Amino acid sequence: MIWIVRLIVSILFIFSGLIKANDPIGFSYKLVEYFGVFKLNFLNDYSVAIAIAICSLEIILGALLLFGFWSKKTIWGILLLIIFFTFLTFYSAFFEVVTSCGCFGDAIPLTPWESFAKDCVLLALIGILFYYKEHIKPLIKDFYTQSILTTCIVVISIGFGVYTYNFLPIIDFLPYKVGNNLPSLMTIPEGESLDEYETIYVLKNKETNETKKVGDKEYLQDEIWKDQSWEIVGDPETRLIKKGYQIPISDLIISDVSGVDHTNEIIENPDYNLIIVAYDINSTNLDGLRKLNELAQSAAEDYRIRTVLLTASSMQAVEDATSDFELFSEVFFVDAIPLKSMVRSNPGLMLLKNGTVIKKWNFHIIPSAQKLADKYLIQN
Repeated sequence: MIWIVRLIVSILFIFSGLIKANDPIGFSYKLVEYFGVFKLNFLNDYSVAIAIAICSLEIILGALLLFGFWSKKTIWGILLLIIFFTFLTFYSAFFEVVTSCGCFGDAIPLTPWESFAKDCVLLALIGILFYYKEHIKPLIKDFYTQSILTTCIVVISIGFGVYTYNFLPIIDFLPYKVGNNLPSLMTIPEGESLDEYETIYVLKNKETNETKKVGDKEYLQDEIWKDQSWEIVGDPETRLIKKGYQIPISDLIISDVSGVDHTNEIIENPDYNLIIVAYDINSTNLDGLRKLNELAQSAAEDYRIRTVLLTASSMQAVEDATSDFELFSEVFFVDAIPLKSMVRSNPGLMLLKNGTVIKKWNFHIIPSAQKLADKYLIQN
């Protein structure tokens, strides 16, 4: 029994840590939400480092439990961590402050109550391990070997999160991943329907003061609105009665400084085009932005590739940030939420053709125009 519980807990901790470490920037966005809830906004600047630390800790504790190394300290660490997670998921669910805890990243989205239920099960299993911790024996008893393996586990766990932060997630679970066609993800497939909602009215009888609730269909079908003895009181309540097809990309609107919509023009461009993503120009890496600007100029001059810069910042902020170099790219404005999903980098780069994502880059690994052409552009 102990071995079965030990395997379940260790594998879940390792899996949860790896999924989040695959996308530490995405996890850091979730941490910023929690910092806002608990008035800890001063930690926002350290959110990525904290995200990598938490992911690494999960992987390390899960691996140590699996190997049985330092069992008492490991069990104590796992117990304290799951108590902390259980509190967060309960707080999120009960007070409806964070819609998704990010326990398994974007790979397995969970509602707050689902996350809380998962943590309760884990807490019970870890309670069993804590009670029987004397029975958890190491797979390797040699202290020197244990120390070497533990060091390797720590280095690999931290290194994995640092690598994906400086490059990009190894596995992209977001709708803007390489190979996806963006226009097709912004429309409803034939035969699918959207969510269905019902509006509930509270009616009060003017003569008897009787009150009752009726749905909008009943209200219209029975022509209650014609009966002058009933009046609507308060604000109508809307509730979901049937969940429909969820459009993967429902919030992407690209507009210019005048507010004119250019979404279709840009994402349905039949030719190759480069998209520079800098959701927050004030915190973007300016050296990376300068290099991307140089790439945009070379790509336009040598290969006639159009480049646009998408940002959620103001035009004034863009001009201030690029005051020491001439910005070559056209500037368009998009809400920060879809921009954060496009590329887990600030700034980042996407190569599109006819709405399909061909490749994405972190600003640390920006290709040269020649390499871009040799590897991705079709020369006629």
